[in-house]
Amino acid sequence: MNSNKEMNPDVEVRRMNVLDIDAVLTIETEAFTTPWTREAFEAELVRNKYAHYFVLVVNKQIVGYCGLWNVLDEVQITNIAILKKHRGHSYGEYLLRSIMEWLKIVDAQTLSLEVRASNEIAQGLYHKLGFSQVGIRKNYYADNQEDAWVMWVRLNDDHISN
Repeated sequence: MNSNKEMNPDVEVRRMNVLDIDAVLTIETEAFTTPWTREAFEAELVRNKYAHYFVLVVNKQIVGYCGLWNVLDEVQITNIAILKKHRGHSYGEYLLRSIMEWLKIVDAQTLSLEVRASNEIAQGLYHKLGFSQVGIRKNYYADNQEDAWVMWVRLNDDHISN
């Protein structure tokens, strides 16, 4: 799962394992006001047969991650984040494109997610990758009752810009 390797030969996307949880917790705590716990990640990795988690490694350091739930041919992103000091370098796009390529290989048809209504940077990335806003979840986020945009994409190459 090392597509777009021309970005940097020291960048890779690989499956997350329990040894990665400490690094992922650092990212999770930095990125989210209500971060997941170690126990939540352990449960996802060990017990949830629908869960797939990936880490983005740059120069042997985990700088991002993404979690998915895959049920039949529909996939939901549970969480995705990049360390703040590594944002703005297209790593989020690299991670998401790599995952979308893998999802096509495993015959997933659709990918969806929720994003804060105020997170215009993430929304821009999702639009660039072909996602459309298909709904709003009112008062979705517990920390400030912010709305979430529900975004969705059909996993084919026809509408994903470079």
